[in-house]
Amino acid sequence: MTLATHNRIEAEPAPSIASVLIVDDSIVARAAFGRIIDATARFVVAGAVGTVAAALDFLDRHRVEIVLLDLELPGTDGLTGLPDLIAAGQGAKVFVVSAAAGEGAVATLQALALGAADTLVKPGLGAGGRRFSDVLIERLERLVDANPDPLPAAPPRAEHAHPPLPPFDIVAIGASTGGIHALSALLRALPATFDVPILVTQHLPASFMPYFAAQLALLAGRPCDVAENHMRVRPGRIVIAPGHAHMRLAKMDDGASIRLTSEASASGCLPSVDPMFASLAEVYGKRGLGVVLSGMGRDGAIGARALTAAGASVVVQDRRTSVVWGMPGAVANSGGATAVLPPDAIGRLIALQRSAPGAATLGVAR
Repeated sequence: MTLATHNRIEAEPAPSIASVLIVDDSIVARAAFGRIIDATARFVVAGAVGTVAAALDFLDRHRVEIVLLDLELPGTDGLTGLPDLIAAGQGAKVFVVSAAAGEGAVATLQALALGAADTLVKPGLGAGGRRFSDVLIERLERLVDANPDPLPAAPPRAEHAHPPLPPFDIVAIGASTGGIHALSALLRALPATFDVPILVTQHLPASFMPYFAAQLALLAGRPCDVAENHMRVRPGRIVIAPGHAHMRLAKMDDGASIRLTSEASASGCLPSVDPMFASLAEVYGKRGLGVVLSGMGRDGAIGARALTAAGASVVVQDRRTSVVWGMPGAVANSGGATAVLPPDAIGRLIALQRSAPGAATLGVAR
């Protein structure tokens, strides 16, 4: 090794060590998680407790980067305590690891909707082994690497500082990790009178989609459908991409309809936000509105460029409120964001605008 190579290696900063709080009522599980975490050079166990109350007390006195949370706890269960843990964590990401967090399980989607950064099924006694250890550490690394230099908490930007958006006839929203919680906040900020169609591409397995649609319908107070091929885009309804296909738009004589495709995307995601945004630009032009919420990676950045080139607006979630500022950050850092706001403020900004009457409300670019 040359001296120059040696100096170059020494100059590279080592990854910072992230502290983890384990919240699980099983002594065996706490010990097993502790061994896995402490065996790494990247993480350290800051504490291990058996109840939500003990976790809140710990977080009142200590700061950690990750809270590893079981859902089945005595006293206050993990789902009930999750919002309080997020608030007490002051930026800590809550990673749910529970036997109740299976793919497609209601509890899993509820945890994500409440703000959990990720979920993983906890193996039974004697199961999992090396494979579970690898997956757990990989997922922990993804969470801490997503925002390598988190910004300190700051008051949200004043909403009145941003002018109203140009008129639009449809809203298309893309999201991934942390996006369900953000999407919930955005939809709750829309009034019942808001009748512009809403499309949503959220990175989730197909097994989640029926329950996800039902939850969004409840939150938004409007019908929500899982997209089907040739489904018409209609006012006052939400349509979500299925877990197995991209959701595109096709121009019709009197509006627009859905087209499902499954080709490879630049981001590698299926469904991907990019095809939705690109087709939105083609069909609606400047009368489309794109929104990018919390998510890992850069999905949506290519489609956002197509929207801005067509004269449409793109609003993204701010870094302070994002679980992962990958997707919104990619748009904001490229200069393609019309506004950068917290999710509820995005909802209120959208609600200020109404589709203008006339031919444009038929839903296609003229």
